[in-house]
Amino acid sequence: MLLSSVECRPRYTAPLRYLCMRKKSFFKDLYAVIPLVFSGLLCIALIFFLQQKVSSAPEFAQKLTDFSTIFISISGFLSAIIMVYLAYTAVSLKTTKDIIVDKLSKVTQQMHNFRSIIEILLRSKMWLPGLREYIDDEFEGLNFFEVKEFYKGKSKLAIEFLQEHHNYQDTENLYLEMKSLLMTSPKDKKIPEAIGYPKVYPQDIVQKWLEHKCGSGLWYYFGYKYGVFKEALDYNAVFERHQEKVMTLANAIDSAHFEDSSFNEVFFSKLGEYMTKEVVPKLFQFQEKSTRNIPGIIRYLYIIFLLLVICGLLLPLAVLLFSLPVIALIGSYAFVISTIFFIATTFYQFLFREVNS
Repeated sequence: MLLSSVECRPRYTAPLRYLCMRKKSFFKDLYAVIPLVFSGLLCIALIFFLQQKVSSAPEFAQKLTDFSTIFISISGFLSAIIMVYLAYTAVSLKTTKDIIVDKLSKVTQQMHNFRSIIEILLRSKMWLPGLREYIDDEFEGLNFFEVKEFYKGKSKLAIEFLQEHHNYQDTENLYLEMKSLLMTSPKDKKIPEAIGYPKVYPQDIVQKWLEHKCGSGLWYYFGYKYGVFKEALDYNAVFERHQEKVMTLANAIDSAHFEDSSFNEVFFSKLGEYMTKEVVPKLFQFQEKSTRNIPGIIRYLYIIFLLLVICGLLLPLAVLLFSLPVIALIGSYAFVISTIFFIATTFYQFLFREVNS
């Protein structure tokens, strides 16, 4: 049997893609290591050069000490700029995250309403006689994702399902797809009697819904190919009170989009298209953004800030206050100068990667 919604993908592309990713990752790591190595060599060279200079000309140590106040001022100025930027960015990130969480809450409620509609349809009498028992009993351990990913060869039951001759005019695929929308994990084999509506959907199930365009079956069966399947999908068999509830839920999803809709095949087609193109992608996007860690550029700048404060401010001050050996001042100069060199050689590359990530 051929599944209308199954996508066949060539197996041989995976190793090639993996090798390409490994190659790109290697070059990215190399670009990050080279500036670090040169910065380290610069630091060592400066320490060696300044130490030799002090040994050959003792008065040079006094010049280093006299220059320390200017050095502290420069380090303090740079540290203050970075600190203000970090504080401003933290406030901006907090505001942005609050906005994303608010949008996520609205999209999650839309998904709740959509799944409630699916639950009503799935448990209605719109299906051909025997279909539900066939899927739920004979193929109890099969889920929609395994059927879609049959080419991976991980599920023998999926292969068996595809090879069998069915008498339900291909609507068993739509039934499996609807079941997948009522699951809360890609590993679920059957749906519970009491459907769960979590505060936040697990990202792995949302990713599967997005990857396999779950919901598009409504558009396919009730829109694009309704002329073929209309005898096998009797939506008029849904109880009238349930029809009213479905329309109420649809208007709660988007009143502007569904305000003129009636309980018919056009409505189901619009609903499937809307969920596939609008709700599920936004659900995945907002969930990913809401759980995203602190941007790498913030961690990068914070490390630079710490290095400037410790080596550019505290260490020179300690030398002046406690008359520490001049080697401590030499180490401070060398470390801060090599740090600034590292910033100059990596900041653009790091910023470019962050913007395009």
